[in-house]
Amino acid sequence: MKQKRWDHHIGGRITPPSGGEYLDETDPRTGEASFRIARGNAADVDLACRAAETALATWRDVKALDRGRMLVSVAHSIRTHADELARIEQVEMGKPLHQARGDIEIAAQYFEFYGGLAPAVEGETIDLGAGKLCYTRKEPYGVIGAITPWNAPINQAARAAAPALATGNTVVAKPSEFTSVSTLRLAEIIAAAGLPAGVFNVVTGTGTEVGAAIVVHPTIAKIAFTGSLRAGKEIGIRAAERVIPVTLELGGKSPDIVFADADLEAAARGAVRGFTINAGQACIAGTRILVERSVLDRFLQLLRAEVAKLKVGSEEDCQIGPIITAAQFARIREYFEIARSEGAQIIAGGKVHGDRGFFVEPTVFTGLSADARAMREEIFGPVCGVIAFDDEAQAIRMANDTNYGLAAGLWTQNLSRAHRVAGRLQAGQVYVNEYPSGGVETPFGGYKQSGIGREKGREALNHYTQTKTVIVTL
Repeated sequence: MKQKRWDHHIGGRITPPSGGEYLDETDPRTGEASFRIARGNAADVDLACRAAETALATWRDVKALDRGRMLVSVAHSIRTHADELARIEQVEMGKPLHQARGDIEIAAQYFEFYGGLAPAVEGETIDLGAGKLCYTRKEPYGVIGAITPWNAPINQAARAAAPALATGNTVVAKPSEFTSVSTLRLAEIIAAAGLPAGVFNVVTGTGTEVGAAIVVHPTIAKIAFTGSLRAGKEIGIRAAERVIPVTLELGGKSPDIVFADADLEAAARGAVRGFTINAGQACIAGTRILVERSVLDRFLQLLRAEVAKLKVGSEEDCQIGPIITAAQFARIREYFEIARSEGAQIIAGGKVHGDRGFFVEPTVFTGLSADARAMREEIFGPVCGVIAFDDEAQAIRMANDTNYGLAAGLWTQNLSRAHRVAGRLQAGQVYVNEYPSGGVETPFGGYKQSGIGREKGREALNHYTQTKTVIVTL
């Protein structure tokens, strides 16, 4: 934490930027400068890609059991350094320390989970009859370009790196320029765990200078990106031009459906957690709350009471931390005005909090149509809209009436309805009577414009390997 200036991590070494320039990160609790990170460029990316390509020749041939053992060692080391890593993320993101510690634990779990799965990546034999032996192999793509967002930096870096490394790939990572330091510390931890130099490289800087250079570099064999829809589309175009695969985890405007037979108190608690998780800075946030009309008034009372319990700030007893950047802070305030201009009734929040840093109150609005901008566009803050529905069929139509399809929630005590509605929701994950749910073991990704491919779980291994078929004539 005493270190203020951070360089790239390339080929197992701390590497200054070739251009000699640095960028300032900002502590969102205060709005003041915190860390300085290297401002990378295409030359730095090229150096990292060459280091990753060199390391690939060794890493891909390491016995899977040994690769897995090293990844488990990374998990242990993350936990050993958990307090330091959490405090770094607190400075970068401003979130309460208990929330930062939770993200560090999840990062450790990714390496633990995929370390255990590394020896289980295997092909199959196919019966072609007498005189033939046919089998498949699961092989790494090569060098993976991992471009990660600012809302959960070490969590997201581990989510991409662990399955990629487990399957024999090497990685060039580009964290957000707003939250780079915890990923740089992860690179040091990976190197200290005994993985070969160049297996995991980090180049910091902007998306236009570093991210774009990674996507077009000829060494990169696959892109894993989490971020905005706009950037994801651009990356998809560039990847298509090179005919390389992508995993894209993009935006969301997720519905959370409350049926009249639900445990309304539990639903109100869960719905508040769903739209305020990480101060609402989560693609899975349940920001469209759909409530059966017969219980709307009662549910709104409960929802408002739950919101009133939340404490905004970065102290240990707070639940809502700051918005990470001044630009995003301004965007949320703009949406307050948009919602009001569209006729919203704000029943909780709707204002900034305090006179220092980038804090906003958790906000609930009602009275908007399903077509209102505030009900359709991703705000990315602790803001939700509540709207009524009359029956199950209408609830499903309203839930699916979006360009996104990352997550959805539903609350009911009717088991048949739960399965029936879950099957009809156009979302990559559906949470029933909890929001959100799941862990590192559960596949994660989106329908529609929320993305392509899946991260997490065993499913992710299929997205970091390619299948080779071998046919032998005996």
